[in-house]
Amino acid sequence: MENLWLIYALLSALTASLVAIFGKIGLQSIDANAATAIRSIIMAAFLVAVVAVQGNLGQLSSIISDKKAISFIALSGIAGALSWLFYFLALKVGKVSQVAPIDKLSVVIAAIIAVTFLGEKISILGGIGIALIALGAILVAVG
Repeated sequence: MENLWLIYALLSALTASLVAIFGKIGLQSIDANAATAIRSIIMAAFLVAVVAVQGNLGQLSSIISDKKAISFIALSGIAGALSWLFYFLALKVGKVSQVAPIDKLSVVIAAIIAVTFLGEKISILGGIGIALIALGAILVAVG
């Protein structure tokens, strides 16, 4: 299916929005970092179960043995953990309607890094869209 990426991306956006809503409700009377740790344990267990149901547990050892792959996956995991620590801290003290859009500045930053370090190309229309994401995040934050 040619546009399967779009379906997955929309499902990602939908479920990511629920992270903010459920997280904000859950953080009302608990420590944000402890909540992030619990959330991470639940995520890890859920993802291992998904891999097991798919019959792909055997692939884990080949990924672990690939030094380059595991190094970058580990860095991605650390970056993700830091992102969620800061996200939950922001949700604890801020409004979802402000925190979530600012978090989406990651789209802008990722695009800049992808162009700079990965050599990806962005069309004029794509560049305008990225600029609008940045402008929209800023307007929501100050509005």
